[in-house]
Amino acid sequence: KVAEVALPRLREFTSQEIANMVWAYATVGHSSPELFDKVTDIPLSRLREFNSQNLANTVWAYATVGHFSPELFDKVAEVALPRLCEFNSQHLANTVWAYASAGHSSPQLFD
Repeated sequence: KVAEVALPRLREFTSQEIANMVWAYATVGHSSPELFDKVTDIPLSRLREFNSQNLANTVWAYATVGHFSPELFDKVAEVALPRLCEFNSQHLANTVWAYASAGHSSPQLFD
């Protein structure tokens, strides 16, 4: 029910609210394909608004529920790369765990 209400209003959500939404779904072990697909469609310009925790939690959520989205992972890598110094140890660990768990090779992040 929450996803049904949130989906048409996702543009109104802040980056923190989007990250919290997918994190919460993953934490309770509930995959909402429609919700995760819609978040994948967030434009790169919007992803640039996400802070390091938002980025890390978002890819963690995708990997945790097994909703693999190469497009989203590529966009997050592009946004995160120039800002890696902003990531604390937990954000770094969660991010690389998510990429490894998703089997998503991102040489620019790992090299």
